[in-house]
Amino acid sequence: MTLPFLAPGALSSATATPLPRVLRPSRAVPADAIRPTRAEVNLAHLRHNLHCLEKIAGDAQVWAVLKADGYGHGSKAVARTLERAGVRGVCVALLEEGIELREAGLRLPILVMGGHYGRAWSELLAHRLTPVVYDAAQVEAIAEEVRYTRSEPMAVHLKVDTGMSRLGALPRDVTSVAAALQRSPEVRLEGLMTHFACADSGDSESVEHQLDLLDDAGRTLERMGLRPTIKHAANSAALLAYPRARLDAVRPGISIFGVEPSVGTARELRPVMRVRSEVIALREIPAGQSVGYGATWTAQRTSTIATLPMGYADGLHRGLSNQGEILVRGRRAPIVGVVSMDMTMIDVTEISGVSLGDECVILGSQKGPEGQGTITALEIAERLGTIPWEVLTSVSRRVPRFYRES
Repeated sequence: MTLPFLAPGALSSATATPLPRVLRPSRAVPADAIRPTRAEVNLAHLRHNLHCLEKIAGDAQVWAVLKADGYGHGSKAVARTLERAGVRGVCVALLEEGIELREAGLRLPILVMGGHYGRAWSELLAHRLTPVVYDAAQVEAIAEEVRYTRSEPMAVHLKVDTGMSRLGALPRDVTSVAAALQRSPEVRLEGLMTHFACADSGDSESVEHQLDLLDDAGRTLERMGLRPTIKHAANSAALLAYPRARLDAVRPGISIFGVEPSVGTARELRPVMRVRSEVIALREIPAGQSVGYGATWTAQRTSTIATLPMGYADGLHRGLSNQGEILVRGRRAPIVGVVSMDMTMIDVTEISGVSLGDECVILGSQKGPEGQGTITALEIAERLGTIPWEVLTSVSRRVPRFYRES
């Protein structure tokens, strides 16, 4: 019997009940929400995006990438929605993420791409998870666990490092991993995969070279009698821009959530997340009065300052201090002063009729009595000098996710 991994101090006495092996912090849930700060996740937009990507993928299966809690959208609700909508499989980075989805009732294939399993092979078997492997030692360890537990052979996907230099068997090592697979009937090679380094930068030569190396690896496996049934490489950018990269399956991540990996590549996608809060305080300050920590912003005239209960601990980046904007009553209001951990101030002097309780949109669209506008993840990312992926995954667990159908 394999003992569970325990956190230090998990057993307080000889008769104590062991704590679960995976200890997850709980997310704020809508039923417990007091603050008006929340992320609204549009499941209808999620299904729309899946169907758009399926059309582009053609005959290739779509396996949605739901790592990092579904890019901040809430992996369990997203996975269940996509499963009902017909997605063929999902991909996660961590073993813990795969276990969470299985415990939420997901029945689809779940590919664990992170490559580190802490020798928790029994957890992979128990939860019917498919690991990504890239060296002979992993294959041998899985085979040993299957023999020990008398389980059915475990399906694996072999990752080849074709240029990312992160994880994967180097092309010269594919033969040794294949030999380990030959020696291990307990391990069944189901998939062959790689990951592109430059698909979103328009470097077609790099993409073609990586695909050539993947094809070489496939031929090596075939010469050794190993024939994976599914070959995959394409992330969102490659799916949209490189037909050759679609292979047997594609792995869209950011595009499933309605964000183009490159501007203009998929305008039909619909953003899935909208982050909003409300005005909780209003004050009029005179010219010369400063706002926030460090007095980094000073009013040049009599100004109306609104406070909203969201800060950098929630995902409203401190880097937006004195340069970001928030939608109020359909118009943009500049962030003034330093973004605090829990609160942010905006200048609403130019927006008429602002009152306590007015909605403030941090990410997404708003239509109000003073106009309408949209703040995108890409816009926020460009202001911060980062990428939309980071913007979405930074919305913290303090922010409850509300799921809607329209």
